[in-house]
Amino acid sequence: MSGPTQRSSTPVVSNIRKGAVHQWSRTLIPTTREAPKDAEVPSHVLLHRAGFIRPVGAGIYDYLPLAHRTINKISAIVREEMEAAGASELLMPALEPFELFKDTKRDEAYGDNLFRVMDRKKRMNALAPTHEEVITELMRGCISSYKQLPLNLFQIQTKFRDEARPRAGLLRCREFLMKDAYSFHSKLEGPGGLNETYDAMYAAYTNIFTRCGLDFSAVEAESGPIGGSASHEFMVNCASGEDTVLKCKASGYAANVEKCEIGPRKAPSAGYFVGEPTGTLEEVHTPGLPGIEDVAKHMKVKPENMLKTIVFKVESTPEEKAKFGEEWIIAVVRGDHDVNEGKVRDISGCKIALADPKEAEAKGFAIGFVSPRAAVGKAGVLLLVDRDAAVGFDDAKGKSMFWVTGGDKKDYHIKHFNWVRDFGKDPLAAQAHAADKGYAQGGLRGGDKYLVVGDVRNALAGDPSPRAAGSNLETGRGIEVGHIFKLGTKYSEAMGLQVPDEKQQRSTVIMGCYGIGVSRTMAACVEMSHDENGILWPVALAAYHVVLTIMDVGSARQQAEAKQLATQLSAQGLDVLIDDRDERPGVKFKDADLIGIPVRLVLGDKALDAGGVEFKLRKDTQGKGGVVAMGEVVAAVVGAVNG
Repeated sequence: MSGPTQRSSTPVVSNIRKGAVHQWSRTLIPTTREAPKDAEVPSHVLLHRAGFIRPVGAGIYDYLPLAHRTINKISAIVREEMEAAGASELLMPALEPFELFKDTKRDEAYGDNLFRVMDRKKRMNALAPTHEEVITELMRGCISSYKQLPLNLFQIQTKFRDEARPRAGLLRCREFLMKDAYSFHSKLEGPGGLNETYDAMYAAYTNIFTRCGLDFSAVEAESGPIGGSASHEFMVNCASGEDTVLKCKASGYAANVEKCEIGPRKAPSAGYFVGEPTGTLEEVHTPGLPGIEDVAKHMKVKPENMLKTIVFKVESTPEEKAKFGEEWIIAVVRGDHDVNEGKVRDISGCKIALADPKEAEAKGFAIGFVSPRAAVGKAGVLLLVDRDAAVGFDDAKGKSMFWVTGGDKKDYHIKHFNWVRDFGKDPLAAQAHAADKGYAQGGLRGGDKYLVVGDVRNALAGDPSPRAAGSNLETGRGIEVGHIFKLGTKYSEAMGLQVPDEKQQRSTVIMGCYGIGVSRTMAACVEMSHDENGILWPVALAAYHVVLTIMDVGSARQQAEAKQLATQLSAQGLDVLIDDRDERPGVKFKDADLIGIPVRLVLGDKALDAGGVEFKLRKDTQGKGGVVAMGEVVAAVVGAVNG
């Protein structure tokens, strides 16, 4: 893989720079025992209690001194690795004129999530959620030849999204700090191509999150418009994560639910669809039942015995629509499974969207009650059936498969659906096309395969691994902190970013996009690393490396020793916080644990009389620590921090 070398570890501190020395009494660290009333996750609770953040409004926060120091440390690591990967930093405005959305239509795509601001001259602007249009417009005015490419530009900037329900503290808020980078290329492959930079960004992100001390996974995500393995999300692994990740331990494969492939599934012994009817079709009235679970309970069947049918509309160009008319795709999965829109798109090979209910009903689809039979007799309709739904004989039970499906009219379902008897056309031909992929080969636009069996559902734990025969997928949870993907020509084509190539022919510039949630990374780290006493910061992200706790602030001896020791530690590049508050020792110890500083040194007369100080690591939850000789304490702290 090209780009910077992937590192497993980097020393956190050295004496190249002098560390900071601050007094607790002279900075703002408002610790509290009370959690916010709206707190839903540990990071929200602990960042508030430890005095890192305070709410200003819904989804808007003050970042207090401790948080600001941690964010600066994350940002410094990001800058170092981005620059090592060949990127240059710039800064773009947070305010974007609406004219920039004229060609990309992203103001429509973002909808209510876009903050809209009208200026005094009645011109509409937006608070930037991302900066694709701004950077593309900049490049359109600055580059005039392929010889100026590749370029990779990044910024660390405040972003805005008008979340309808901001929650979980910094994990989902309306104002947040993000690193976004954009690369520009004249080609996809080879030196200077998008793929080379993509690999460099993958390595840089691996370095960034490794240096931050995070337990993370790089998982395959939904591909960009170029296709292939063109998108990766970087997830902090933690049980409270909001995203589901599927992994194969044998191969190391990992992907999110939207992307995860499923390994080969054993076909039914009788072949797809083959099986005798389990009874005469029986129509059941099912009014006011909005979901599969409700219908299954009402009909006294299990969800896995139901067929879930989702209708998609093909988003055609005006030219395609004039030539082929309206085109539809019906995807069928088992009732306990979910249709994967990305897989439906990939098999069909076209741009799709969930069908508008009114438009679909006008076509004859009874949305919410559609059966596979709805594809029969309709021109321009392709039926995609998941392998687990294309079963006529249940091998495990040794009998024909009992299916319930929609009744193709409002408020009705039917029992005893049988593929061969009830579909209306011979579905057995689909067996020959079970592995087919490609829109041109489907039952649209002149193709003869109106029905295709394939992988169209979300993967689940226990499914066969797509990378290691005999292994199964396992489920994990994670919080997305970074995402790299290949934009291709989505924005450059829309906004007319072209340069002359080697043959002086104007060519559309190819783009990549690479984001890291900086403030989100801080919160995700807390989700990953905390205990009942507070935060457990990785050394690289801790606001301070060591806290010096003075037992008796009235003792001139303890004050002098703390000052001298802080100077020695600072000279080694360590950031030091001196707890000089006139508080009881117990309060100080609890606060030190709460804010999560990795090393605590306690200066009391007993330890000083013994020629040392009490040394305790935050991660060591048992005992009070031990006394380290004064002449050895600096080396002990440096060793603990860099070890």
